[in-house]
Amino acid sequence: MSKSEPRNFVLRDEKGNEHGVFTGKQPRQAALKVANRGKGTKKNPDKIMLRERGTKKVHVFYGWKQEVDAPKNKPDWMPDKINKPFVRKEKPGIIKLEQV
Repeated sequence: MSKSEPRNFVLRDEKGNEHGVFTGKQPRQAALKVANRGKGTKKNPDKIMLRERGTKKVHVFYGWKQEVDAPKNKPDWMPDKINKPFVRKEKPGIIKLEQV
């Protein structure tokens, strides 16, 4: 599989339940999509745990969104303020799941 192909990441909660699939070429790209839907703030970020489909690797991020000014060259339909997602990879960034 080449690196440029989209990969699927499944959102996990603290109990290990999985719900929602997010696609991205990198885990960070999928985490940004999750952060944009979340309720996290910079002071109180959401913990985002994404398991790559077909693997036992879970990528751990902290994510939040902030309201920022839209770019100057924005299209007419875009509002003046937009939500911008931010993510920070947790150390250690990858957890290996145990074989069940």
